Amino acid sequence: MTCCGGNIAADGAVGVSASADFSRAEELLHAGRERNDGTVEYVFSAPDIHCGACISSIERAIRPMHGVAYVRVNLSLRRVTVHLDPAVTGPIEVAGALAALGFPARPVDLGDLDELERKRRDSELLKSLAVAGFASANIMLLSVSVWSGAEGATRDLFHLISALIAIPAVFYAGRVFFRSAWGALRNGRVNMDVPISLAISLATGMSLFEALTGGDKTYFEAATMLLFFLLIGRYLDQRMRERVRTAVVQLSRLSAKGANVLTGDGEMRYLPLDEIEPGMTVRVFAGERLPVDGTVENGLSDVDRSLVTGESLPVTAEAGTALEAGAMNLTGVLDIEVTNTADKSFLAEVRAMMEAAENGRGAYVRAADRAARLYAPFVHSLAAIAFVAWMVITGGDWHTSLYIAIALLIITCPCALGLAVPVVHVIGATRLFENGILMKDGAALERLAEADEAVFDKTGTLTTGTPTVIGCAIERPSDIAIARALAASSGHPASRALLTHLDAGATARGTDIAEHPGLGVEGAFSGGRARLGRRAWVAEIAEDMSDSDRSGGLAFAVEGGPLLAVELGEHVRDGAAAAIEALHNAGIGTRIVSGDAAAQVARLADRLGVTEWHADQSPADKIARIEALRAEGKKVLFVGDGINDAPALAAGHVSMAPASGSDVGRTAADFVFTRDSLEAVTAARGIALRAQALVKQNFGLAFAYNVIAVPIAMAGMVTPLVAAIAMSASSIVVVLNSMRLTRGDPAPAANRPARSALAVGTGSMEAAE
Repeated sequence: MTCCGGNIAADGAVGVSASADFSRAEELLHAGRERNDGTVEYVFSAPDIHCGACISSIERAIRPMHGVAYVRVNLSLRRVTVHLDPAVTGPIEVAGALAALGFPARPVDLGDLDELERKRRDSELLKSLAVAGFASANIMLLSVSVWSGAEGATRDLFHLISALIAIPAVFYAGRVFFRSAWGALRNGRVNMDVPISLAISLATGMSLFEALTGGDKTYFEAATMLLFFLLIGRYLDQRMRERVRTAVVQLSRLSAKGANVLTGDGEMRYLPLDEIEPGMTVRVFAGERLPVDGTVENGLSDVDRSLVTGESLPVTAEAGTALEAGAMNLTGVLDIEVTNTADKSFLAEVRAMMEAAENGRGAYVRAADRAARLYAPFVHSLAAIAFVAWMVITGGDWHTSLYIAIALLIITCPCALGLAVPVVHVIGATRLFENGILMKDGAALERLAEADEAVFDKTGTLTTGTPTVIGCAIERPSDIAIARALAASSGHPASRALLTHLDAGATARGTDIAEHPGLGVEGAFSGGRARLGRRAWVAEIAEDMSDSDRSGGLAFAVEGGPLLAVELGEHVRDGAAAAIEALHNAGIGTRIVSGDAAAQVARLADRLGVTEWHADQSPADKIARIEALRAEGKKVLFVGDGINDAPALAAGHVSMAPASGSDVGRTAADFVFTRDSLEAVTAARGIALRAQALVKQNFGLAFAYNVIAVPIAMAGMVTPLVAAIAMSASSIVVVLNSMRLTRGDPAPAANRPARSALAVGTGSMEAAE
């Protein structure tokens, strides 16, 4: 790892190192992703990132650069994410600044680059581990002879042979730590590898001095064995990190490298993924995954959309069906019209959310960062105090004093503290994804666990937002035929619902059929003019106009005939009642805040058992409601879907939106759930509560370790070897504890909802006008 200061000018700009690697400059310039705020997002792979000190060094150096709107370092993925103003600065400047800081970086290639880099680093660690193990075993054999009573020239010879084995082994096996420590010191920084490198160097140097001067004791076996156990801990730590990012790797593997594009002359040619643009038509054969988002133009096939919905049963895809990147085509051939480029596809959005899981700077993360930054000065001070104290206690025995200081340098490592939060966040994001929930920010998990009041939008959130016919007075075959003809000529959701309700049957022939925006559809038939639409408008041609003053509803009439009412409703979203009940049981207050009329909101609230509701609410009114709850000390979870809900989603303490909602709503929300069921809300809260508990446990474990380890080491009761084992074990324990989040029901038993008839989505309600 390399923590560094870089060439930072007085104005905060970071100079570009002349040695920066710009061999992939062209790729770097095209590696960005445009954001809604006008900035461009770039992600750099920086394999030399290893600890919290690296994170703070990079962020403090890059953030002041002109044109940098955002910078976050991801420790588990070893990536740097920046948002740049393209008119001010570009990615090449940032790459150069990272190189100057000691972090050679390249634009992220979610294909082979990271996999090859991971294999290279694993290989380096394993080779170093093997060398340290071989050296320590052989030196141990020589040490046995010394311990058995070898004296004089024989003892000195064994010490010199041990030195010949140990010194090259320490240089080779310890380069992982030395390289990182030197990079930090060279740039005026310290990181957790500095005291480790100092301890190894002191042990080796002290032993070499004893060997050359004919001393009685050397510690070559301790130095090499120390390295052996430190490398075991580093390797296991790296493997643990790889395990917690498995979800991101799997998503990367779901990305196609390219697609078969149909040209204007009917030919087919293969194009790389980054050359595929909206409007193109790609052909997807059976057994292939969709490379980009699109709409089916031609073909019929079964498609596995479990990546999107979490449902294992395939769906039938035909002309007009919208499909997402990553979905698997199972049976037929589909021609797909591209609607999004690869970097803006559903799969890319999911991957970005997963990678952002540990980037949030919540309260726990900030606490861990502060502790990690204080580590090096604190541990160096402790080691110095221990050395001086033991020099006084032992009457100047520098061997013993230095040995104790070395053990203290090793045992007080903040690795466990640095891992306490990010590992939980990454595993939490994976767990949420398995349950059809996408998390944009690890800090959102903290906020969700804190929420004590839930506010729901109505249409599209508690209900499906799709109208359905729950009562229809159109019964005569001739009227049904005419109504079908009118409904088939309209694209209005109410007409679609009526057409579905009337089912298959005869369709009358009409002329001059036209849709009148805001009113309905009208045509001429053998029986005269006919209308389908708003009640008042339809009543103008009906025999009986007594209902024309009613406030709303859908109606049908043939000129001179009766006014036939069509009652519309909306399905309550699957799991809505169960989610509300579970929140009530958990002591979470619930309320509905909707822009719909009072009668409709009241009816839904009654069906769901919600006593607090507010109707006719504008976006400003919704924000005012949230602000009022905040003034009462409440931490609000807002769940909404539409464009008009975006301000409220942003205003809430934490927010969720269904994937079926508007793009603006999904962008504003902290969580997006892809399943139809609203039980995603309680599942997400259950995972958040478990994550919060694990983070607190991790902090407790890290704190307890240091409280116990530091006094024991200062008392001279721990050897450097035991200190190395303890340090590695503390990190592994924290990671293993975090991985408990992968097991069990996402919703705790106390929050698990009871099923009811309404929870299966059979309820309905009157549609809002």
